[in-house]
Amino acid sequence: MPNVRPLRDRVLVKRIEEGEQKVGGIIVPDTAKEKPQQAEVIAVGSGRILENGQREPLAVKAGDKVLLGKWSGTDVRIDGTDYLIVKEDEILGILA
Repeated sequence: MPNVRPLRDRVLVKRIEEGEQKVGGIIVPDTAKEKPQQAEVIAVGSGRILENGQREPLAVKAGDKVLLGKWSGTDVRIDGTDYLIVKEDEILGILA
């Protein structure tokens, strides 16, 4: 696990890679593949600060599997591993 703690309502996730994609027997190169929309939550921030000054905790926790929009978040590389930092609002749902 990386030594990073997201701030406020941000969430650090690691995309869940799908198997090698083939189209009609042709292997699709990594550069042509769509980014996976499923991810595992690695770390969460302390929550969003409301107008009244109270902190609202996040609905997700480390270990949750979540569904993301195609263009969500910011790609980051930490200790040689690729992660994504997203705001909680960019998470579409928690997978059961």
